[in-house]
Amino acid sequence: MPLTHISLRAGKPEAYRRAIFDSLARAMQETFNVPRDNQFMTITEHSAQNFRFDPSYMGISRTDDLVFIQIAANDTRTVDQKKEMFRRIALYLSESPGLRPEDVFVNLIEMKKENWSLGNGVAQYA
Repeated sequence: MPLTHISLRAGKPEAYRRAIFDSLARAMQETFNVPRDNQFMTITEHSAQNFRFDPSYMGISRTDDLVFIQIAANDTRTVDQKKEMFRRIALYLSESPGLRPEDVFVNLIEMKKENWSLGNGVAQYA
């Protein structure tokens, strides 16, 4: 049950943003076994003044096309699954919408299953 938040600079067309959603969903379905109908994602666009990053931190050359992707998910995946998900996210986003892998910044937040309520005030996984 991932919940994904994507942040990017404002100004990209709807097809570009949709391609981000689709590529992320594909990567999570293939590596985290996320069901196709389990897509809970948001995109937040920021002005240049409100989107700050280091263009060369850790020797990675970033551009203004950088996207921050934060995924909250259950703490049930192996390190190998996580590494493969990161790899596929960068690969699929490079294919569509054409992001450079250097501009794909991913943060995974893991939590226990009982920490979710998917609606109706119920802890569905507890």
